Amino acid sequence: MVRESKKEDKPKESEFKKFIKKRAPIYLGVIALVIVFVIPELTKGDLQSSFPENLTDQEKEVLDTLMSYKGPNEKGLSILDAISNKISEEYPNEKIYDNKKTKVSLLIDELKLENYHIILNFQSYKGELNYDWNVNMETKTIKGNNPEAKHVIDLVDFYD
Repeated sequence: MVRESKKEDKPKESEFKKFIKKRAPIYLGVIALVIVFVIPELTKGDLQSSFPENLTDQEKEVLDTLMSYKGPNEKGLSILDAISNKISEEYPNEKIYDNKKTKVSLLIDELKLENYHIILNFQSYKGELNYDWNVNMETKTIKGNNPEAKHVIDLVDFYD
């Protein structure tokens, strides 16, 4: 009588599965770090990304002319930078654009041929900032219609 050994043949676990099981906590930790620290920085909001995307080509051109205006010397601070700095001063160390109560509205109306009226309204939980300009696309001149807009233009014009 020959005894047969009843060894159950277990399917061998592949080397790759062993490798993954051994290092799974490390991979999960790296993924968690990326989700917590890297992704929020990549999706960081700013004023320009808060503008509506459904603007016509002409409205985009007018908005770009306004926001890129750097005064008579064409160097230094732009209007976009000045407004962004003002918002950063009002809300230091905050991701204000991620707040649900923060809204940026933009209205662009054509007044006459090559003259546009732009209203930028920034609302947050602390209050709101309103800017009102007239932009002449022919001469590329910008005129502030309210004190906040005039202050921004003065800041840009006299920036060193």
